[in-house]
Amino acid sequence: MQPLHAQTCHNDITPTTPTQDFTRHDDGTVTHNKTGLIWMRCALGQNWNGATCTGSGQAYTWPAALQAAEGFSFAGHNDWRLPDIKELNSIVEQACMSPAINAMVFPAAPSTWFWSASPYAGYVRDAWSVSFGGGSDGAFLKTGSDRVRLVRGGQ
Repeated sequence: MQPLHAQTCHNDITPTTPTQDFTRHDDGTVTHNKTGLIWMRCALGQNWNGATCTGSGQAYTWPAALQAAEGFSFAGHNDWRLPDIKELNSIVEQACMSPAINAMVFPAAPSTWFWSASPYAGYVRDAWSVSFGGGSDGAFLKTGSDRVRLVRGGQ
């Protein structure tokens, strides 16, 4: 993986999401071959121009993120959904940061927090989020604002 933008990747750490683990499609989607999940390459609010994602993405509260996914239509499909925490963590690139994602597969990815569909059992007002700045996860108030990347398949 080559570092793009401000991304820093460490050559002494084995990549957790190598490019060959994904099949990139011309429609702005990518299939993660290990999980069979199909991901949007761009965050919601970004636009796919055929080569990369443009824009910075839109921030949503957790209820708004769930609602935005319902019936969302992209690349000829309307069964997109918010990923659960395990699914979202499956695309974190542990060898990189800022963003902690494979930038060849998910170009121009925001280095920020992304919502999962998983509520936090420890506090009903929280839900799980993943930081694509540093690759960690945590539970945050559902009324807070995070980005969204949709997925289809699985479950």
